Amino acid sequence: MKFSILLPTRNRLDLLRYAVESVRLQDYHDWEIIISDNASTEDVARFAASCEDDRIRYFRTECLLPVTENWNAALERSSGDYLIMLGDDDGLMRGCLTAVRKMIDDWECPDAIYTQALQFAYPGVIPGQQKGFIQTAYNAFLRGAQQPFLLPRETAQEMVQSALSFRLWYGFNMQHFIISRRLVKTLGNIGPFFQSPYPDYYAANAILLAAKSVVANPRPLIMIGISPKSFGYFYFNQRENEGVDFLQNTATGELPERRRVVLVPGTNMNDSWLCAMETLVRNFPDRRGLRVNYRRYRLLQYYAILRTKSWRGIPIMLRHMRLWEMAIYAPIAILYAVAYLFPPRLRRKAQSALHFVFSATPRFDIQRTTVAYRNMLEAVRGYNI
Repeated sequence: MKFSILLPTRNRLDLLRYAVESVRLQDYHDWEIIISDNASTEDVARFAASCEDDRIRYFRTECLLPVTENWNAALERSSGDYLIMLGDDDGLMRGCLTAVRKMIDDWECPDAIYTQALQFAYPGVIPGQQKGFIQTAYNAFLRGAQQPFLLPRETAQEMVQSALSFRLWYGFNMQHFIISRRLVKTLGNIGPFFQSPYPDYYAANAILLAAKSVVANPRPLIMIGISPKSFGYFYFNQRENEGVDFLQNTATGELPERRRVVLVPGTNMNDSWLCAMETLVRNFPDRRGLRVNYRRYRLLQYYAILRTKSWRGIPIMLRHMRLWEMAIYAPIAILYAVAYLFPPRLRRKAQSALHFVFSATPRFDIQRTTVAYRNMLEAVRGYNI
């Protein structure tokens, strides 16, 4: 049983080294790493050659590609029976591949495995968090589980419906998935495996729709990095435009013209999410009940305006609101903005309450643990679950 570790990268050689080493330290040895270098200015080729390992295969794109195209390029060059997408600031935890192989055997080669993951934030990346920390990624269907189980089809459908309604009930990060080559070929019948400006938002839900069997694993096997050079860094530090440039992806050109009337200002993240969901519905026309919740999309965009512009965002919202939206949302928006006049403690409580009403993610215990690790390799080698 051969695993392909897809490792797209661009100008993050310092982080890439840790990701590669986390694979090389596995106690299971039938794997390949596909490094898809997206026109880096750093000498990634020299690093790959210095590893002196035929299982590490290096490829370089001729020009800078959007992240989705580079992900597909890595996939096309792989040959493993199962695939794992690993960001260059992520890492495999100790014993990951051995544990995955056992699940594949125990569950008779499922189409996909969805595994719990941990998130490692580098020191100083998250505002107000000067020390590094590890936290649990949110997932509704893994709560309370102690052992791997076959994900019911009804639950998988429910997760997709939540995504179509702009709710993060499970992590869309591709690092959560171990994908069979069989499923890759099945989804290839409707186009590239990765599609839309947010390839993981699309692919995660396409997997749940297309897979005949998905094993859900509550034990964390992957560590997802939030590094100073990650999109998460730009997102958490309210530097979204830089994050879009980093990904080289934008939703503007991909949204169907008939849907542009629903667009409102807010965040590119919500626009890209919308595009991913539009693509999903278009590619699965035979699935009944797949509908994008455009009202919820607009609500999240209004909320994004409030969070970034406070009371100055109200005129922007009013220019785009429909009459029914004004009746429902305008009083809430005014309340959110007026809360800035409250004493700091009361303001935080009021806005926090509104945040969990309108946020895409539910309230949950992230089980955050402060750690002294300086990089991803130290985290995957030293952290004990």
